[in-house]
Formats: sequence, C-alpha cells, structure tokens
Amino acid sequence: MIYYEKSVSSEQIYSGKIIKVRLDKVEMPDGSLADRELVEHPGGVGIVAVTDENEIILVKQFRKPFEKDIYEIPAGKLEPGEDHRECGIRELSEETGCRADSFEYLGFMYPSPGFLDEVTHIYLATGLHRGSAHPDDDEFLDVLYVPVKEVRQMIMDNRINDGKTVFGVLKALEFLKG
Repeated sequence: MIYYEKSVSSEQIYSGKIIKVRLDKVEMPDGSLADRELVEHPGGVGIVAVTDENEIILVKQFRKPFEKDIYEIPAGKLEPGEDHRECGIRELSEETGCRADSFEYLGFMYPSPGFLDEVTHIYLATGLHRGSAHPDDDEFLDVLYVPVKEVRQMIMDNRINDGKTVFGVLKALEFLKG
C-alpha cells in the first residue's frame, strides 16, 4: 500500500546562501494533520576517481557539523541550471586538479530523505590526468590517493562514513567488475 501526505500549507522560514527551510502542514492518510520541516537544496555531485594504479582519490575536509575532518570523494554543489555531469567535471578539477578520459554516470542517491530534498549524482572518473587543484576560497582540503583495498577497509572500519562516498565506492567497484 502507498501512503501519501497531502500538502495543506507551506511557509518558507529561512532562505540562505545554499539552503532554504520551509514548514509544511500535511494531511496524513487517516485525515489527521502533521508538520514537516523540509530543507531545500540545489543538489550535488560526487566523483569516484580511480587511478590507473587502482587508487581512489579522497579528500579530507573539516566538516563543521561534526567538528572534525571527514574522508570523502571529491564532490560539490550544483549551481542553478547546471548540468550534473558538467558540475562533476568542474568539481573534480577544482578539488583534485584531475581531468578524466572517462566520466561514467553511476546513478543518484538521496542523502537524508526524511527532511532534505537534495539529490546527489555519482560519477566514476577513470583515465586520470593530474594537474593543479584550485579549490573555492572557503575550501581547505587534503587530497589523498588511497588503494582501493584500503578504502574498502576504511568503510568497514567506519573511518569513511560519508553517505555519498560509501554509495559511490560501492557503485564504482561493482561497475568496474564488469
């Protein structure tokens, strides 16, 4: 059975540089009313970049919500109207300095569907050519080349716990198996 929540009203309560927050009142399947706090996000792209030496490029970046460094695949936010493939190519270059001969679409994920409408698209980049990284002014990160086997173990040991990274690595490794 499919349960549907019908929107009765919607009020924007915050509009920031990246996100908007709104409060929706919904009618539940039994007729009762409930509030839903929803975050609107323009979406993003993550890139699993695999070198010819069977390494995955990770970035280590401080993340304020957790007050610590997080290991992630290179990724970034979509600009309004931007094609997600073009965003991925741009973000890979900005964060790592790499260009890829092959840029394969692996699918998309919902990072936190209980309250967030963000869709994150995932790409596999291979045939990499290194160059100079040029991150955004407010972006400070370390670029790491980590053997695939070690990345798998980092996921299993919960040293990599970023959703798009776990999702992307799983999809990429299955794709590469053929």
